[in-house]
Amino acid sequence: MAELEQEEEEGNHRDQLDGGMTVLDFDMLCATVALQTHGVSRKAEGGFEGEFGGVQRMWEGEILDCLQDRRIAVQSVCCPCYRFGQNMRRANIGPCFLQGSIYFILVMAILSCFIAFGVTRQHCYLYIGFSFAFSLGLYVGYFRIRIKKQFNIGGSDSSLDECAYHLICPCCALSQENQLTKKDG
Repeated sequence: MAELEQEEEEGNHRDQLDGGMTVLDFDMLCATVALQTHGVSRKAEGGFEGEFGGVQRMWEGEILDCLQDRRIAVQSVCCPCYRFGQNMRRANIGPCFLQGSIYFILVMAILSCFIAFGVTRQHCYLYIGFSFAFSLGLYVGYFRIRIKKQFNIGGSDSSLDECAYHLICPCCALSQENQLTKKDG
């Protein structure tokens, strides 16, 4: 009788241990090992302790690795507003339709201003177009920074870099964000 009670207690103890464990993905495991190998603790440095317990991850590939998934690359080129909306939905930042619509409106405003400048040669359209492009860069850069914070991604500490990635090569930046949100979202 005592053996049965002891086995039952051990079984309950095992169930409690299994229920309390969290599963880390491979990137987080590698980052943890790398940080421990170098004796670095993000918490000790006053770093961000987020959803992943202070383990800092990296982007899935470089910014120019956008052709690894050709379907996503084609989506990013042909309809970046849809890809942006999908990335935001997967990251639980906002609804796809709203995010994609704002992206689409900003892009259309930029294109219409540059077309108006080409037709009329009035510089005010050029300046307005650049201001819309700057607004688009700030808008998508802000959400890229939120994705970095949400998934605790290391890299450049400059917010300007995140805005510049979307202004210089938006298709590559959208593809890179998709690779991350696809795995975690």
